[in-house]
Amino acid sequence: MEALLTATASDYSPQMVALNKPEIMDEADWIARAQRSDTRAFESLYRMHVDKVYGLCLRMTGNVSEAEDCAQEAFIQAWNKLDRFRGDSAFATWLHRIAVNAVLGRMRKSKREQDRIQVAMETLSSPASIADTGELRDLSDAVDRLPEGARHVFVLFSVYGYSHDEASKMLGIAPGTSKAQLHRARRLLAQQLKTEGFEV
Repeated sequence: MEALLTATASDYSPQMVALNKPEIMDEADWIARAQRSDTRAFESLYRMHVDKVYGLCLRMTGNVSEAEDCAQEAFIQAWNKLDRFRGDSAFATWLHRIAVNAVLGRMRKSKREQDRIQVAMETLSSPASIADTGELRDLSDAVDRLPEGARHVFVLFSVYGYSHDEASKMLGIAPGTSKAQLHRARRLLAQQLKTEGFEV
């Protein structure tokens, strides 16, 4: 299973994901088959969701290499825990929770946050950013420079659309803390963008 999930940043590009998506898009059927240890069915699920999971990991870590590792770890954990998925939430939401836990677990093992931010500023913010405008890259860089807690809440709430209740559960914080971190993130982003000459 680990060999199946070994990928590089180029594998997460929209073009590669589109080429690798299965023709049959019945997610429930793939889940049921994967829960019966069908690795091909799980590979189909992987191809369906890898771009979003990788994108979430990239936004949270601010580092391409670490995002790849976290995304791979998330899918390995998902395979190992697949029998626990009961459909109480969407499969994508379940995967995102696992990915958030993978990122947080990795960060607990290594506190080199400033190094990660520095590397992120020297690399493209995402595989798709080649087509982005300069302003989008500036905004992405500004998000990467946010303090860890503020960035995590901003990504989950503003980029992925999770509620404060959902984000707080994923991050292991109180909903009020999530709201405070989002306010902090927006204030810091406004300050950064204003300093760089953008109207906010």
